[in-house]
Amino acid sequence: MTDERLTLVDAGGGLPLHTVSRSALDDWLEAAPETWRAWLAATGFAADEGAFAPLPGGDGALEAVIAGLGEGPSVWSLSRLAKALPAGSYRLEPGESGLGAEDAALGWALGAYTFDAFKAKSANGGPDKRPRLIWPEGADKARVLAAAEATFLARDLINRPANDLTPAALAAAARGLAERHGAAFTETVGEALLAAGYPAVHVVGRAAEVPPRLIDIRWGRPDAPKLTVVGKGVIFDSGGLDLKPSAGMKIMKKDMGGAAHALGLAHMIMAVGLDVHLRILIGAAENAVSERSFRPLDVIETRKGLTVEVGNTDAEGRLILADALFEAASERPDAIVDFATLTGAARVALGTELPALFCNDDALAGALIAGGETAGDPMWRMPLWAPYRRYLKSAVADLSSTGEVPHGGAITAALFLERFVEPRTAWAHFDVMAWNNADLPGRPKGGEAMAMRGVFAGLEARFGSDG
Repeated sequence: MTDERLTLVDAGGGLPLHTVSRSALDDWLEAAPETWRAWLAATGFAADEGAFAPLPGGDGALEAVIAGLGEGPSVWSLSRLAKALPAGSYRLEPGESGLGAEDAALGWALGAYTFDAFKAKSANGGPDKRPRLIWPEGADKARVLAAAEATFLARDLINRPANDLTPAALAAAARGLAERHGAAFTETVGEALLAAGYPAVHVVGRAAEVPPRLIDIRWGRPDAPKLTVVGKGVIFDSGGLDLKPSAGMKIMKKDMGGAAHALGLAHMIMAVGLDVHLRILIGAAENAVSERSFRPLDVIETRKGLTVEVGNTDAEGRLILADALFEAASERPDAIVDFATLTGAARVALGTELPALFCNDDALAGALIAGGETAGDPMWRMPLWAPYRRYLKSAVADLSSTGEVPHGGAITAALFLERFVEPRTAWAHFDVMAWNNADLPGRPKGGEAMAMRGVFAGLEARFGSDG
């Protein structure tokens, strides 16, 4: 069932929606009715990105709308309109500006997103009280819906509060996604993690009321190229005994953002039918404080057999990922991609809107970066700088989880993860914010999927599609 928040409809008719860039505005005005030219001159419309103006008919009623594209079209060109226009249906006028049908539909859908699950009444009312876009001619509905639903899924999961989205609830969401697509689902919970060989996942989550777990989803032809996606699912990060200050803890419900990205990407892959044997691995846990909390300088076991000295209990995500990545690598897949809200250092380096990519394979990195450019979903490659491996040495264990050098934290975190990946396996690690600090067109404040659509485009280019 399609999410009604998408406000994309099949109905005919609708008011014309014109789009124009700044450079093309004069030519567009020259061909427009005199009443429109006069109206737009009076209102100061300059086709700036995100700007729009209603166009009156001869009787004063709304006859059409014009939207500005600034320097040119992007996937976000119509996003603002999805909430700002009066209720009613709108029909994109094709061929005016170069705005592609799929970008128009997807940008509109992402701009229509709301998260009202915990409100008594939606602030936007029902779908009949919102603006609706008639599917643009030529849009591939299945692909647009896959991308929009995946983004909504990721945003919804990240926005849910941690008292609602427990590790068990995250597993239930993953199970629901698996059932929707006919995928196999298993989970290993609590003390069973130790017997199954996931000691690091267990140690991070053992202090919490709801036990930790390892979520495992499989889908696709067994003999297809193997793709494994790993997500960090820390549903709330208090910092553990290295307790975060209140300001740093406030939005830590987003610390399961990597898991949300993994599930969103999985939905896109399964909905479109990418011909891969897909595996999703998510370590789900809460980094809580109790008498069972792990401690600074504890030495813990990992699935690989390497021992790790805990440099800081607030660097717990890499411990969970260590077990999941080693399990992923054990099957020698054709590619591994992981997502994690891992370090503040990546935000210092690139800001909050640009995800950091670390990759041990130039061909995979190139495909992902090109996919990000195609999808309007950028990422930036950062180095797996081998000389910094020395920072992860420990006097009492095989390696330290953090080391003691305060610089290059995103790099050293990625180098730590690299120790748990088979060197001959192509692996990409995304260090993401998973959160918008302010409203942007199509990207409301709150949980966000970052680089997910770009990764899908890159993987599709690498592995192809069956349909």
